[in-house]
Amino acid sequence: MRDALLGEAHLDWDLATAATPTQVRKLFRRTVPVGIEFGTIGVLDRDNLMHEVTTFRRDVKTDGRHAVVEFGASLDEDLARRDFTINAIAYDPIDHRLHDPFGGQIDLARRVVRAVGDADARMREDRLRALRAIRFAARFGFEIAPDTWTAIVESAPFLNRLSPERVKQELEKTMEQVLAPSTAFVRWRDAGAFASLVPALADVGDETLRAIDALPRPGLAGRPLRKTLRIAALFSEVGGKPAERALRDLRFSNQDTANVSALVDRWSRFATSLTEAVAAGTLPEDAELRRLAASVGRLRVAAFVRLAAARWTATGGVNPALVRRLHRRMLTIAFREPIELADLALDGDDLRSAGIATGPALGRLLHALLQRVIEEPALNTRDALLEAARDYARLFESA
Repeated sequence: MRDALLGEAHLDWDLATAATPTQVRKLFRRTVPVGIEFGTIGVLDRDNLMHEVTTFRRDVKTDGRHAVVEFGASLDEDLARRDFTINAIAYDPIDHRLHDPFGGQIDLARRVVRAVGDADARMREDRLRALRAIRFAARFGFEIAPDTWTAIVESAPFLNRLSPERVKQELEKTMEQVLAPSTAFVRWRDAGAFASLVPALADVGDETLRAIDALPRPGLAGRPLRKTLRIAALFSEVGGKPAERALRDLRFSNQDTANVSALVDRWSRFATSLTEAVAAGTLPEDAELRRLAASVGRLRVAAFVRLAAARWTATGGVNPALVRRLHRRMLTIAFREPIELADLALDGDDLRSAGIATGPALGRLLHALLQRVIEEPALNTRDALLEAARDYARLFESA
């Protein structure tokens, strides 16, 4: 109802009824007990789409993560257990009437996120509400009512009761739904939410948060690389290893963890020299760019440059045309020049045929040849590499 009143695109409607779950299942031919203990039944329509229908309910007890509910409540009692007034508005499609007992429409007009009733009690009932309040405020450009903000701050030390999966989901929703996530994450930081949930980000800087805003929003349809880049920007000042630990703690997938931590690690390694060159109005030498591309990895080069550009946008003073030149040059290097072992003009079989013994030294030798080619791509011929390999082999034997 909230999004409809705001004229926003909405994902679905929350359907509520006085009918018990048993009665709902009797009324419809095809149902799924998606959360029957909480009063929610999935009803499949003629197009096989599922609509969740939930019985009016009241909370009996809660531990801040899970609630025990009972049915037989009135609509007002059901709305009273909602988190914020803007989410406690009901519409009767038969009588075409809005039911708004807590002034949600007024708060929509005033652009305020306000807890229903006692703000502190609402946060104790479900600790995730603190993060949801921040996300709604950032998504719609609303303020947070003073008593609700105070309750969020007081709730922060207890947010570690939330499961990592719920925290991860809230982070991702913020990245996907909010045009400028920095407005949300500044509140996470200032309320103490990061200190409780992601200690590595407890003191995250404003420039780092603004870098997220410089990256395109994934949107509700989902753009995996865009979301990965926004998460990488969030962790871009902490270093690769701390980022990796935090992402694993939050239960991010192995692929997301590897991609984000690699981007963050390479940014921390190359940021200073790359930023100094670009700020001076030049690009680094090609050899340095090849070393960067080799370290980042061919398939992550474009993402790395976008991350760098977002960081520079957040700090200001970098020529966008120069950044575009860097992007084009890095892509050319990544896909047309030798930066990986597979790009070498020879392989291990060639070295063995040339009389170089198999063993750990063979791998060291190939990596040494790659570094030589990264510095001087013209050496990437079979004859030149065999000659260099014999020199390296003699050095390894004498070491």
